[in-house]
Amino acid sequence: MQIGVIGLGRMGGNISRRLMRAGHRCVVYDANPSASAALSQEGAQAAHSLADLVKRLDEKPRAVWVMLPAGRITEDTVAELGGLLKAGDIIIDGGNTFYKDDIRRAKELAAKKIRYVDCGTSGGVWGLERGYCLMIGGPKDAVDYLDPIFSALAPGAGEIPRTPGREKNDPRAERGYIHAGPSGAGHFVKMVHNGIEYGLMQAYAEGFDILRNKDSKDLPEEERFELNIPDIAEVWRRGSVVSSWLLDLAAAALAKDPDLENFSGLVQDSGEGRWTIEAAIEEAVPAEVLSSALFARFRSRQQHTFGEKMLSAMRFGFGGHVETPQSAPSNESK
Repeated sequence: MQIGVIGLGRMGGNISRRLMRAGHRCVVYDANPSASAALSQEGAQAAHSLADLVKRLDEKPRAVWVMLPAGRITEDTVAELGGLLKAGDIIIDGGNTFYKDDIRRAKELAAKKIRYVDCGTSGGVWGLERGYCLMIGGPKDAVDYLDPIFSALAPGAGEIPRTPGREKNDPRAERGYIHAGPSGAGHFVKMVHNGIEYGLMQAYAEGFDILRNKDSKDLPEEERFELNIPDIAEVWRRGSVVSSWLLDLAAAALAKDPDLENFSGLVQDSGEGRWTIEAAIEEAVPAEVLSSALFARFRSRQQHTFGEKMLSAMRFGFGGHVETPQSAPSNESK
């Protein structure tokens, strides 16, 4: 198939490469001309603008994959494509757009009979080799038409054993992609996926912090252990119930830098965690772990908050505990 790809960053570029490896024809565009030029050396056709990209798509219906950061840049790009494409054509948003924006865009484009597909894309910088887990929302006819694209991007069944009882279920899930539902459903599933990711990462982070501080001077001497954190991460990868790809990545980082001195500890959030908590509130679903993980990221960006100063003030008030600004907590991470 032929497809246009807009946004050639770490994921957009590799999505194009994986599609070309599978025999698909890619017309690519990026605001940075050097990114388009680089992919043209690998077999893609480079466009000079959105209008030029649409003009170069000669296979009907035309399909354009937008791989840009959520927000204004994606909004503007989809709106411009909506003025360039014709009835029956398809726009795929493969970024991390808020699912309610997908619902609105799909309605707006439907008035022009342009089909809109939202695709939650997981795989990061490893997707080129491992494949991408895809969570897709949109009209069935458009999703079915794009199946060769999704199949090429997905990881495939690989060596993962089949789940018992799935023999009569949709086989696409076993190959790493699903049609989750109507417009917005794909990004909603990906949003919750990222919320869960926050919780898993926070659990690992807290657990390793407890292990690392087991030699704290605040503990009785006979209860202090100087543990080999890289070895613990490695052994947990093998046969443990907490093994995962996230643990694989943690083990690799610890093997290279056991003290993680090259990391600041300041952790950003990209929006999906917040949206997941908003959805939990709307649905009245308790989400203690996911919300705590999000708040922990907020905390990582601060030194000492006003709230913590209030705690110190109250502790001084009832117990005379003196905690000066220079005081460090006794279990401070090393």
